[in-house]
Amino acid sequence: MEQEMEKRKEGTSEEEKWVHDASVDYKGRLPFRASTGVWKASLFVLMIHQDLSTAAKSVNYWAGTTTLMPLVGGFVADAYTGGFNMIIFSSLVYLMGLSLLILSQFIPSLKPNNNNQPRVAHEVAFFLAIYCISLGTGGHKPCLQSFGADQFNDDHREERKKKTSFFNWWSFTVCFAMLLGATVVVYVQDFVSWGVASLIITILMALTTIAFYAGRPFYRYKQPAGNPFRPILQVLVAAIRKRNLSCPSNPALLYEIPELEKSQGRLLSHTSGLSFLDKAAIIEEKYVEQKDNAWRLATVTRVEETKLVLNVVPIWLTSLTTGVCWAQASTLFVKQATTMNLKMTESFTLPPASLVSVAAIGVLISLPIYDRVIVPILRKVTGNERGISILRRISIGMTFSVIVMVAAALVEAKRLRIVGQRTMSVMWLIPQYLILGIANSFSLVGLQEYFYYQVPDSMRSIGMALYLSVSGVGNFLSSFLIIIVNHVTGKNGKSWIGKDINSSRLDRFYWMLAVINALDLCAFLFLARSYTYKTVQRRTMDTDGCNKSDGVETVAK
Repeated sequence: MEQEMEKRKEGTSEEEKWVHDASVDYKGRLPFRASTGVWKASLFVLMIHQDLSTAAKSVNYWAGTTTLMPLVGGFVADAYTGGFNMIIFSSLVYLMGLSLLILSQFIPSLKPNNNNQPRVAHEVAFFLAIYCISLGTGGHKPCLQSFGADQFNDDHREERKKKTSFFNWWSFTVCFAMLLGATVVVYVQDFVSWGVASLIITILMALTTIAFYAGRPFYRYKQPAGNPFRPILQVLVAAIRKRNLSCPSNPALLYEIPELEKSQGRLLSHTSGLSFLDKAAIIEEKYVEQKDNAWRLATVTRVEETKLVLNVVPIWLTSLTTGVCWAQASTLFVKQATTMNLKMTESFTLPPASLVSVAAIGVLISLPIYDRVIVPILRKVTGNERGISILRRISIGMTFSVIVMVAAALVEAKRLRIVGQRTMSVMWLIPQYLILGIANSFSLVGLQEYFYYQVPDSMRSIGMALYLSVSGVGNFLSSFLIIIVNHVTGKNGKSWIGKDINSSRLDRFYWMLAVINALDLCAFLFLARSYTYKTVQRRTMDTDGCNKSDGVETVAK
C-alpha cells in the first residue's frame, strides 16, 4: 500500500512539472512550469508599459478611433494572431507613429513654415503618426494585460494566488508611468523641447519592446481559437430551433464532450441562469447522427460561454459611471484648479493639469497596502483566495466614487461662497483626487479582473478591450451629460456649466453625479447579489504537486 502511494505521489509530482492549461511555450511544446510563466515572464510584460508615460500629452490623439481600436485589436488577437504576435506588431506600429512625430519636429521640410502655418507634408506626417499611434494602442493595450495574466496557471493554487496580485501590480506600474509622464516628461517638454521629450519616450519604447521580445523563451502562449462569436451565434440558433422542447430536470443529460476528448480549453459546468439557452444542448433522438452539427447541437461548455457573454452586458453598463467619474479628474476638476491659488512656494506654481498625478499617487499608496496587508487578512477571515469577491471589490470602489463627487460638490460650494473675497488654495482639491485614486484601486482593478476572468477563455483580450471601453464610453457619457445639463439649465438663463466657472454651479452638477453614481451603485449591488460566477471543471493541485481533487471550482469568486 505504501509503495502504491509512493508511486502515485511520484506520478503526480512528475505531472506537476508541466502546465496543462492549453498553454504552449515559444516552440509550441507543453510549457515546463519551472522555466516559464509567473513573475519571470510577467516582468517582461510590465516593462513594456513605459510608453504609457505619453498618455498626458497624447490624450487628444486617443479619441474617437482610439476608443474603438482595442475592440478590433482584441478580437484579431483572440481569433487569429494570438496575443504575443499582436503585441509585437502593434508595438512596431506604435513606434512608427512616435518616430513620425519626432521627424515632424526635427526635419525642416516637415515643420510648419515661418508663419507657423502647417505644410502639406507636415499635415500628412502628423495625421499618419497619430493614426499609427491609435492602431498601435488598439493592439497592445488589450492584449498586453491578458497576455501577462495568462502566464499564471489557474489550475495551480499558488500560481492562482500570484495571478490575483498581478492585476494589482499591473495597475501600480501604469500609475507610476502616468506619474512620470505628468512630471518628468512634462518638465523636459517645458524646459528642453517637445521634440527631445518625444525622442526620449521613443527610445524607451524601443528598449522595452526589445526587452519584451527577449522574454520570448519564458512565456506561455495561448493558441488563437478562431472567431469567438461564431460559437455564441451557433448556441443562439440551436436554442431557437429547439425552443419548443423542455429541458431535462437532470443537467447531466445535456450534451457535453468528455474531458479526455477535449484537446483544448477547459470544460464549464452547468449553471441555472438563462435556462432557455440550455435547450441548445438537448440531444434530439431524430438528429442523434448530427452531433457534429454545431448549429443544431451545442455542448454545455458552449452554452455556458454564451451565458457568460450575456451576463457581462449589465455589469458593463452599470460600470460606466466609473468612467464618468474618472473623466471629471481631467476636465472639470482642472477647470476648478485654474481659478484657485496654485502657488506652492514663492518660486513654484503647480500646473493645474498635474493634479491628475495626485490620483495616481493615491493608487500607488493604496494598492500595495491592499495587496500586501489587507488581502492576507481577508483571506484568513473569508477563506476567499482573493480576500473578497471581484464584484464586491468593484462595489467598494463605486462607493468611493460617490464620496468623490460629494467631496467635489462641497469644495466647489465653498469656493463659490468666497469668490471675490479671497482665492481658495488648490490644496482643497487634493482630498478628492486622493479619494479618486483609492476608488480606482478598487473599481478599475476589480473591473480588469472581472473582464479577464468572467468571459470565455478564448475572449480574454476582447474582455480587456471591454474594460478599456468603460473609460472611453465614460468620457463620451460625461460630454453628453454636460450638453444635456447645459441645455436644460440654460433655459433659465444661468447654466450650471457656463463659460465663466465663477458664475456656473458646478457644485450642483457634482451633486447630480453623486446621485447618479449612488443609484447606479444600487443597481450594481442588485446584479451582484444574484450573479453566478464562471464554474470550471478542473483538477486542482496543492503546492507539493499532489492532485487535490477532480471536480467543479468557481473561478474568480
